[in-house]
Amino acid sequence: MDLNDLIDEVEIEGNLQNIIAQESLKWIFVGGKGGVGKTTVSCGLAIQLAKVRETVLLLSTDPAHNISDAFGQRFTKVPTKVEGLDNLFAMEVDPDTHGESETLFGPDNGSETIRLGNSIMKTIVSAFPGIDESMSYAQIMKLVKSMDFSVVVFDTAPTGHTLRLLTFPLMMEKALGKILEFKERMSPYLNRLSMLLGPGINLDDIAQKIEELLDTIKTVNQQFKNRDKTTFIGVCIAEFLSLYETERLFQELYKLGIDTHNIVVNQLCTTNGVSNPKCKMCCGRKKLQCTYLTQIHDLYFDIHVTKVPLLEKEVRGVTDLTEFSNYLMCPNYLFRNTD
Repeated sequence: MDLNDLIDEVEIEGNLQNIIAQESLKWIFVGGKGGVGKTTVSCGLAIQLAKVRETVLLLSTDPAHNISDAFGQRFTKVPTKVEGLDNLFAMEVDPDTHGESETLFGPDNGSETIRLGNSIMKTIVSAFPGIDESMSYAQIMKLVKSMDFSVVVFDTAPTGHTLRLLTFPLMMEKALGKILEFKERMSPYLNRLSMLLGPGINLDDIAQKIEELLDTIKTVNQQFKNRDKTTFIGVCIAEFLSLYETERLFQELYKLGIDTHNIVVNQLCTTNGVSNPKCKMCCGRKKLQCTYLTQIHDLYFDIHVTKVPLLEKEVRGVTDLTEFSNYLMCPNYLFRNTD
């Protein structure tokens, strides 16, 4: 079998039908190296899920926020219905924003005493590493959980951000537990300070809000480690750096106890697709991709590997994304759409 036969044959093997069929899934993360097509895959998967689920939320945690560009529709931190799809909603949030302190402490527009009290508590809380970003994630998850979507698809940022997102429940659970423990130890002193300065530091209210967040975090933490509830789909291209980062990411996910049983290999040159079989560059690219596809099959022999062709045009808008989503689901779709 020559290279052309090999790459055309492996094109039609895997798909994401196992994700669609797993009705118990609540959280689906899509991630990988920057520039490999995570957003397009996330949007395509969300469209397919919307065919079988009651309500689907596509949530971008990537500061670049590409889903607005992908759909050609403006999305914000409030879930908005995707035009043309009745049960698919999308939202874009930035976990790096640091405005979450007001959720616990209230705005600093009260008396001097209230501002002093809030300042003291904010200083105490900020002493815990990563607490600001984790608090943002916590508020996001609390919001999403309260909306009761059938399934949530996360379009994640590149690997570093993604790992922080996935480790935040455990880190947050530990940090909030320490804050509550600190509150128990320090409350007599802070109460005395409050008596001296007047009302302004309401430790009980703060503790109650923290405990409510902690309950949400514990639930999310349990669900993230439950393979019936959560899975991670890796997206890569058949190149060394992408494959290397995918392997590093999967190793970290394994350590975290997060299920991974799907990889999407994007942007493959194909003889029966759009690439010119007589083009030297195309043939050279296919030869290189075959090398890495072989490595992918060796590394991930027990994982569903879905191959997606390199397309002639960019994928934008509901129509294009719906067309693209078929490549994720139907192994023979590429060949049925070839002249």
